[in-house]
Order: sequence, then C-alpha cells, then structure tokens
Amino acid sequence: MSVDTVSLTGWGRTAPTTAVRFRPRTHEEAAAAVRGRGPRGVIARGLGRSPGDAAQNAGGSVLDLTGLARIGGVDAAGAVRCDAGVSLERLLRVLLPLGWLPPVVPGTGRVTVGGAIASDLPGLDHRRSGSFARHLSALELLTADGEVRTVLPGTALFDATAGGLGLTGVILGATLRLRRVPTALMSVSTERAEDLDDLLARFTAGGDRLPYASAWIDLMARGRAAGRGILTRGEHATPDMRPAHAGRTLLSPRSGGARGRFRLPGCPPVPGGLFGPAPAALYNEVRYRGAPRARTGELRPVGAFFHAADAYPDANLLYGRGGLVRYRFTVGYGQEETLHRVVRRIAGRRSPAVRAVLQRFGAADPGGLSFAAPGWSLALDLPAALPGLARFLDDVDEEVAAAGGRVCLAKDSRMRPEAAAAMYPRLAGFQELRARLDPTEAFRSDLSRRLGL
Repeated sequence: MSVDTVSLTGWGRTAPTTAVRFRPRTHEEAAAAVRGRGPRGVIARGLGRSPGDAAQNAGGSVLDLTGLARIGGVDAAGAVRCDAGVSLERLLRVLLPLGWLPPVVPGTGRVTVGGAIASDLPGLDHRRSGSFARHLSALELLTADGEVRTVLPGTALFDATAGGLGLTGVILGATLRLRRVPTALMSVSTERAEDLDDLLARFTAGGDRLPYASAWIDLMARGRAAGRGILTRGEHATPDMRPAHAGRTLLSPRSGGARGRFRLPGCPPVPGGLFGPAPAALYNEVRYRGAPRARTGELRPVGAFFHAADAYPDANLLYGRGGLVRYRFTVGYGQEETLHRVVRRIAGRRSPAVRAVLQRFGAADPGGLSFAAPGWSLALDLPAALPGLARFLDDVDEEVAAAGGRVCLAKDSRMRPEAAAAMYPRLAGFQELRARLDPTEAFRSDLSRRLGL
C-alpha cells in the first residue's frame, strides 16, 4: 500500500486541504489504514469527481480506493459483484457487450461504484428506477473497528450508508442488480422549448413513455424567454431500429463511451475564467438556436447519450483559478413557482451559467441523506469567484428550504449547517446512528465538519 501527503480538492477545485493519502490494494490494507487512522479520522475517496469537499479530510487521512477495481461475472439473475473503486465508465464498457447496463446511469461515468452509493446518485430515469442504492443486493462496509460487514437493504445501516457520504464507513464493494438492454444504441428525441413554462409542459407531456429525460436551460435568457431550453429524451433502441450499416456494433464496447475526449493538454486554469456574461450569453444563444425544433428517432451510442459531458474532462479549468461551484437543488411538484423565481433571479443577475440541467424525480429513496425526492431538480455550474456569489446562494438556499426542497450535499462546497438541517429532516436520526456505530468519529470529511453532519 502506497502512502503520501497530498493537497486535494473536489472537481470544482475550491478549498484545497492537505491529507495523508493511502492507496490500498486489498481489503486488509484498507482495514489497516482505518485502524491506524490519526486523530483527524479518515474518509474514502474515488475519482474525486464530487465538485465539493465530500472526499477531503484536512489534516487527516484519505483512502484512495481506485486500486480496488475488480469486476466479477454476471450471474443468471443479472447481478454482478464489483469493488468500490470500479468506475461506472469501465463498468459500462465491460457489461454492455454482454447485453447489460448498470442499474442507474448518472450524467458522468467518471465516478466509482463506491461514490455512486455514498452519494446515492440518481439517473435520468429516476421516476422509473430511483437512485443507485435501490438496486443493490448487498454492500460490503468497513466499519470503525476495522471489520468488514455485509450490509443488506432494509436495515438502518444500509439506509444510512446509501447517500451517507462515506460517514458510516468505507464501502469496499457491492452486488448490483443489472438491467438487460437490447442494443448499445439509444433512440433519442430532441425539442426546443420557448420558456420555462413551455419546458415543464413538454417534460410532463406523454408521461414516461421515453424513460430517460433531461433538459438544458439557458439561464442567461431573460424576459419572456427566461428558462427556455432544450429537452432531450431517450429509450433503448431495439434491433429493428438500427441502421443497415450497424452490423456487429449493436453491443460493441466502442458504443459505450462518450464521443471523443477534448482535453486541454497542459492547460492551467484560465485566470479570470473563460465565461464572462457576454461570452456565456453568446454561447447559450448559439447552443439554443443550433438545436432542432423537434427531432425524433436519432440513434446515439449509449455512452454518448448518458455521458456527453465526459467528452470534455477538463471543463472545470474554464471557470478561472477560483474554480467552480455546482449548485443542485430540488423542489417538489406544486412548487414550480419557486423554480421560476430561482431561474429569474439567476438570469437577472447575469451570472455566466452555461451548464444548467433540469430533471424530474420520482419517489424518494430510503437513504436518510439521499438527495432525490419527488419534484424538479436543477443543477448549474458557476465560477466560484463571482462577486457576491456566497450571499446570493445563501438566499437561494432559504428559498429552496422554505418550499420544502433541498440542496444536494454530495455536490455542495459552501452551504451553511443550519440550511442543511432545515432541508434534511432525517439528519438527526443519521447523526444518532453514527454516534452509536462510531463514537470516536473515525470517519470524517471537510464537508462533515463544515455542515456538522
């Protein structure tokens, strides 16, 4: 097991802190690192894709689990056991040629199985499938005493671990129930909406006939066009939908990844960020006008549909040396006016938002700190150095909380502890369970200290 001292951030590149990093290759090495932890505790870390500080531990220890990356065989029931350090991107590449798909596919493949469980990630079909942990048969959890437990769904420890941000222990592996798919292609529909009301109406039209859906919103548009966007929906293509030249590519591994990767080789963060209000408004205008008014039946590879953003792995460098803040919140059905107000406030502020994704969520997941709940979810990225951003987002927090909504903890890098307590009514129960299982607070992170979790 290698050990070094490193400065770490999340993908948003804000608030770097220094920790001792352990890189275990076996469960025994991971257990030894937990037993030998210092007074500042330990937290697990995967690919570092969380934008905030959930996988940082200032002055303590961090377990880099990317060395635990074994994938077992798929059994007759469509289940697979895999290590926590396996990325969803790799899992998709391995499973897709066999006709299987991970149970929930979020908007990036650059997250580990352990991270997907600790964040209880929702996918584009949450209304039908729920979040990631709902599809586990079991998980293996390294607890504060250095022992590995098999934890089953329906138990208090399982519900606390699903979405628990690594604070109940180190997730070492899990057994996933997979989804059978007929091809490695998606049949995709795209349409433009003139404003937010139009976009919400198009989202709900037709129910869930096409199970996967998300929309990009132009948060620079104001006036009557405020909240205009591009709605993208998809379903798994059947063999009869394939083009004549597809041949043997129906379940090809080449169909599993995003289309190309556009890196900025050796490029440091742009000092002031590439996206000021004027360039961001121009980019959004071009993107909106360049989308089809309505198109159906477009065939795309599975990876290109789900993980289009992964084609730009260095996009976080474009937000300036201060990094980016990802703000993701959800409000319930019937609270659409809150969504309208937040969109209008962001547009009126001329905040340079080029990434903004709207989704619909279904029934809440059992995890005590799981983010998804019935309603609308909006995720956006903003340069962290924007003047007045902290106070502005504090005000939005209050509005979201007043509407019964919540901000995603796994993405957070700046929320106040009182806001988190107001948004997550099951937080007290989570804290009580942690205190019983881990009275010495072996598992800690910068996020847990900041929010008092």
